[in-house]
Amino acid sequence: MYTSRIAGMGKYVPENIVTNDDLAGIMDTNDAWIQERTGIKERHHITKEDDNTTATMGVKAAKIALERAKISKDDIDLIVFATLSPDYYFPGCGVQVQELLDIHTCPALDVRNQCSGFIYGLSVADQFIKTGMYKNVLVIGSENHSGGLDFSTRGRSVSVIFGDGAGAAVLTRSDKEGHGILSTHLHSEGKHALELSLRGPSTEYWVPQILEENPQEDIPYFPYMNGQFVFKNAVVRFSEVIMEGLKANNLEVADIDMLIPHQANLRISQFIQKKFQLPDDKVYNNIQKYGNTTAASIPIALTEAWEEGKIKEGDMVVLAAFGSGFTWGSAVIKW
Repeated sequence: MYTSRIAGMGKYVPENIVTNDDLAGIMDTNDAWIQERTGIKERHHITKEDDNTTATMGVKAAKIALERAKISKDDIDLIVFATLSPDYYFPGCGVQVQELLDIHTCPALDVRNQCSGFIYGLSVADQFIKTGMYKNVLVIGSENHSGGLDFSTRGRSVSVIFGDGAGAAVLTRSDKEGHGILSTHLHSEGKHALELSLRGPSTEYWVPQILEENPQEDIPYFPYMNGQFVFKNAVVRFSEVIMEGLKANNLEVADIDMLIPHQANLRISQFIQKKFQLPDDKVYNNIQKYGNTTAASIPIALTEAWEEGKIKEGDMVVLAAFGSGFTWGSAVIKW
């Protein structure tokens, strides 16, 4: 059986920075309130003036990852695209990336696991490489949240959290035993699906039905989040799935060189860090700059940590995510 490794990574975020003070100008909130609850200071949002979409941001991140991996686009055997905010209801962004990168009839699939999307995509790519079916797989997480948020006081508890951006990784076959992606671990608990959800537009709530049947204060095409319930479940599942990954590889918490959690809320990351008694230099957070970029958050953070020299060859890197679905997962990587 083959193993897979991350050969190159890339990230892209829009140039437009939206600070907490900017949001305070359009809704009843303030910088202290947002930072106290989320740790976020600013985020990047797409503007009407730029050419960014979920797919094009993914392509920009992918081009950087391909260059760093020293792999030609024509050598990509499969594209896996994770997002909750595709450009179209259908088709998915995977085929858009295939077209924009001008890759000839490369298969493309889309992963809809929201905050856990990149971990799920990484796992899919890893399995394809391990079985020998594909050699090089491009995995992208990209989100355009700002196009679908309620920027009023009514929606502030959700809208202040999310940012736009993309991250990408090129996975390739490895012949180095004991290195690369050692294992991935995936879970879901659908009974809590509506605790963090966006119900329309969908086949349940098409736009005409929404406008006809729902009063303005109860519009289901804006995201809903039961914040406290999500937080309580997140800290439990994060801990469980991190330990599951360590035990599967006969590792201890002390063996972790870098933990990169999904950037959902700085308070969640700090809770996990304290529980595992990890020092600051072994946990990477950048939600302060980007907010929650959902499927893009882990690849953006992973790319930045590597760029800053905080991940080196031989390091044991653990990725973990929890989000809508509920879904959660982890990946253990020997760099």
